[in-house]
Amino acid sequence: MSDIETYKISDGGFNVDVKISGGEGKTKIYNLVKHKINPATHALLDQIKQELIGTVQISAEEILDPKVIESIKKRFSDRAITLIKQKLPRIDAKTLNFLVMTLVKEMLGLGDLEILLTDPNLEEVIITSSAEPVRIFHKKYGWLETSVYLKDEAQIRNYFNTIARRVGRQITNLNPLLDAHLLSGDRSNAVLYPISSKGNTLTIRKFARDPWTVTDFIKNKTCSAKVFALIWFSMQYEANVLISGGTGSGKTSLLNVCMPFIPSNHRIISIEDTRELTLPKYLFWCPLTVRQPNPEGKGGVSMLDLLVNSLRMRPDRIILGEMRKKEQAEVLFEAMHTGHSVYATVHADSVPATIQRLTNPPIDTPANLLSAVNLNVVMFRNRRLNTRKVFQLGEFIAGEESGKAKIKSNIIYRWNPTLDILQPHQKPLRLFEEMSRHTGLNLNEINSDISKKETILNWLVKQNIRDIKSVGRIMRAYYINPELIEKHAKKNSSPESVFKEVE
Repeated sequence: MSDIETYKISDGGFNVDVKISGGEGKTKIYNLVKHKINPATHALLDQIKQELIGTVQISAEEILDPKVIESIKKRFSDRAITLIKQKLPRIDAKTLNFLVMTLVKEMLGLGDLEILLTDPNLEEVIITSSAEPVRIFHKKYGWLETSVYLKDEAQIRNYFNTIARRVGRQITNLNPLLDAHLLSGDRSNAVLYPISSKGNTLTIRKFARDPWTVTDFIKNKTCSAKVFALIWFSMQYEANVLISGGTGSGKTSLLNVCMPFIPSNHRIISIEDTRELTLPKYLFWCPLTVRQPNPEGKGGVSMLDLLVNSLRMRPDRIILGEMRKKEQAEVLFEAMHTGHSVYATVHADSVPATIQRLTNPPIDTPANLLSAVNLNVVMFRNRRLNTRKVFQLGEFIAGEESGKAKIKSNIIYRWNPTLDILQPHQKPLRLFEEMSRHTGLNLNEINSDISKKETILNWLVKQNIRDIKSVGRIMRAYYINPELIEKHAKKNSSPESVFKEVE
């Protein structure tokens, strides 16, 4: 097989080569070119493992505390260095570091899986069983088989136990399912044999080390600067926004991208099943995540529990990872009507479909409550091209039919697939009127504000200000001194000169 692409990833200070091989009409393979360890060295490492187990003491409290993992690794590393030097006094520093890193990964981590998790091009890492290769989802090539195999089912189960210990849980034949986070923030899901009939199965969804920002979404045409400026204006003045879309359409990614638009002095409470949001450190943010009950069925904390509790935490903004149930919707819409600014995602493919989804079981929200939503953004995924777009941006219009409250949709922007652009479709019927009432701005002033925000967003793209820290700094600076940021945007100043002046 010929190599389609070759690149390097860094693993603990060592470069590891990745080769994507294949060809026309052939299956593509993800080859991990690792440093080879000969059988004699393997035997030596096995011997050192046994000595480490006997000499490095770890308390039960330390095992259950993810915050002390680095100190545990250091104790293992220090002792491993001593043992290796005793047995191989002439070993060079680079080889020593490699062997120590290998030992720590195998004893305290996930072995070769950790190398895969350092590859920024991967979204998912999947183990189906020890009889099959590890599979990955590559951002560019989709699903690929890898050259990595696990030794046996016992090794996979050992990985399960390592993950479970870090979150204070167990995975057993009585409780064969595990949903947890790795120390890196990656989400993992484990299923034991025979529930997974091929063998022990592990799915790891990688947590974004370098999250998408508004700059990325404008550059890759997911959404236009003009539409983002409208969303920014709405969020600045505390509009309630729902983000709809199908599975994998990018709902959570868009939600994450829009969060820096919130003023940095507003208290934000986010509620998620599993932690996916990554907000700039400048925001006043408290992230909450649900907790599964223990094997006795106790200690569980549901999304509804967190949602009700969040109302007692004096939030300015509430973010709900995904609205699925009637009880969640009731509390969420009640929060909207009591003056909280709310953002949530929901599964629906268009603005009209969002209304249908919200007003019918299982969510079944009374139609009159939907008038609290100011803006609905719909995401779309083109599965053939593997691209994600903002498909529609609309609002909910209250009306009546046969004496009953009825909600209709008004689509403000929609995606034109022929031209691959977001085009104006209808004029806003509610949004600007309500924003004018809340802000005291007239229509000309609102359009002027949105235009200034569009200029700033285009400036971010021109200057390639794209990492979440830099975007967050610009947004914080905007809310401190908007005229200054507008001036720099018009002059197309470098980000360094802006940060120097505002910080």
